Order: sequence, then C-alpha cells, then structure tokens
Amino acid sequence: MGAYIVRRLLLIIPTLLGIMLINFALVQFVPGGPVEQAIARIQGGGDVFEGFSGTNNDAGAEDLSTNDSQYIGARGLPPEFIAELEAEFGFDKPPVERFLNMIWNYMRFDFGESYFRSISVIDLIKEKLPVSITLGLWSTLIAYLVSIPLGIRKAVRDGSRFDTWTSGAIIAAYAIPGFLFAILLLVLFAGGSYWQIFPLRGLTSDNFDELSTLGKVADYFWHITLPVLASTISAFATLTLLTKNSFLDEIKKHYVMTARAKGLSESRVLYGHVFRNAMLIVIAGFPAVFIGVFFGGSLIIETIFSLDGLGRLGFEAAVARDYPIVFGTLFIFGLIGLIVGILSDLMYVLVDPRIDFERREG
Repeated sequence: MGAYIVRRLLLIIPTLLGIMLINFALVQFVPGGPVEQAIARIQGGGDVFEGFSGTNNDAGAEDLSTNDSQYIGARGLPPEFIAELEAEFGFDKPPVERFLNMIWNYMRFDFGESYFRSISVIDLIKEKLPVSITLGLWSTLIAYLVSIPLGIRKAVRDGSRFDTWTSGAIIAAYAIPGFLFAILLLVLFAGGSYWQIFPLRGLTSDNFDELSTLGKVADYFWHITLPVLASTISAFATLTLLTKNSFLDEIKKHYVMTARAKGLSESRVLYGHVFRNAMLIVIAGFPAVFIGVFFGGSLIIETIFSLDGLGRLGFEAAVARDYPIVFGTLFIFGLIGLIVGILSDLMYVLVDPRIDFERREG
C-alpha cells in the first residue's frame, strides 16, 4: 500500500502541472485582461467589456487615429503609462516565462497578491473559506444522515409502493437544478411571496456579536438552513440510490442466504452481515462527496443567498481578470481534489482491509 500511495502522490505533480498549463494557455486568448480592466477603472469607463460592443463615439474615433494601442479603451493614454501597467501586472515578460515563474512560486505556496484588492491570495482564501466549508460540510452530513437510512429501507422494501413513490420523489428532486430549488426556497420561506421564516441573505445577523452563545448558535443555524437545503438536494438523491443498489447487491449473495438459513433474525442479517459490505462504497466515497458538494454548487448558492464564500470569490475574480486569485484558487482546489482521490482509496482500505490496490495494479 505504501508504494501505491507514493505513486499516486508522484502523479499529482504532472496532473496539476497539466491543469495549470491548459488554463494558463486558454487565458492568453481571453479578451479584457487585467491591463484593460485597470484602464477602464482609470478612465471611469465602467465595465471593460463595454468596449467590445463596437459602439464608439466621434471622440473615440479621433483617439483611435492618434493612438495605435492594442488595448481597447487605452486610446489617448501615453504608451509609457501602458508599459508601466504591463510591467506592474507582469505582462512585460513572455508567456512562457510568466508561467514558469508562477509555477515556481506556487510550488513554494507563494500565491502573490490580488491585482485589485491589495490583499494576498492566501489571506483572501482564509477569509472566504469558512462560508464554503459550512455549506459543504453540513450538506454532506445531512445527505448521509438521510440517504443511508432511506436507501436501506428502500432496499429492504424493494418493489413496494414505498419504494416506488420515494424513487419518484428522489428522481424529481435530482432533476431540479440547484439554483431553481434555491430560488423556490427563497420565494416560499424567505419572504418572497409567502412566509418570512428564514433570512434572505448572509450567514449571520447584524447584531450577531451582541448575542449570547446559545443565541449565536441559533442565529447561525437559522441563516444556513436554506442554503444547506439547496446545496444538499443533488447529493441526497445520488447517495440514496447508491445505498439502495449497494444493499440490493449484497442481499442477493450466498452468505446472506446462509445466514437466514441458520435462523438469524432479519435485522441481525441486515445489520450484522450485510451492512459492512454494502456500506463500503458509500462510506469510502465520503471525501469525494464532500468535495463535490463543496465545489459543485457553491457559486450559484452563494450568489443567490448573498454568501461571501470561495465560489463567489472565484466568479468575481474571473470577471475582473484578477489572475492571482483565479490561478491561486485553481492550484489549491486542484491539489485538494487530487489528494481527496488518494484519501478515498485509503478509506476503502480502512473500511475493508481485504482491498489491495497494489495487487490490482499488478
């Protein structure tokens, strides 16, 4: 197992390098880079993408004839100033040199500073991380607490009316996009058109610091109820059907028939023999499910419920072309995702020591 883990760890390097290289190459062809964003802010032109609409006034046409700059919106600005902006953002160097410098810094976990926020990328991620962890962790825990008992019951009563109508409800829930379910929750329970039960936005109330310890806990859960429900919906459906199918496969095996023939009660057979084998794939997949929930719907959920987390941070950075944040978060999330893949394998071995990945590879 040790050699297998070492090989997987070594594979992280080329995989992560490939992820960064592909995204870095794509970014080179994306219009509206940091220099153009800075120019738009300096000139008070608002969004830099307005320059791509093709509508220019007469003054802009005159500036075009007197200034040959490659940047839309830079007409009328001295070339020396544009060169200073390029040097400030590092665009005075060739793309290959910029990529190699970036990778060298990232290998030392030096992610630089945001172009437009005057704060280091690491500090920014630390600031936003608790919100995303809250959504990912609670959504995963709720999905497991509900899906495992429900999946077991569906397997035991396979083909019954209970199994049929719960399957229909689960499939319908899975088919509903997360953002649509989030909007539905807001309309129904956050004062949209019906009941004002839960708050509309934020993770805490304005007077959170003035509340007692118990009041802070209650306020916290009051705010996260709707976002967590919205982000749980897809994981809940998948996990329930996975649990059911896993139990059905085990129930049909010979050792279960032998245990029943010996006169063991159904509950003893189910929880004493079937449970451990059936839950192997479900429990071992916990890290992957958490990362899926953590990354999957964070952007949409955080935007709808006005939560200041990593998903919203990444979206705003991509729109503003704040490349240190974009590539820094991409590197960190890519690294976490690859490590979680290794942790999932270790979970398999922990749940069932009979699994030997080295022998399988051989």
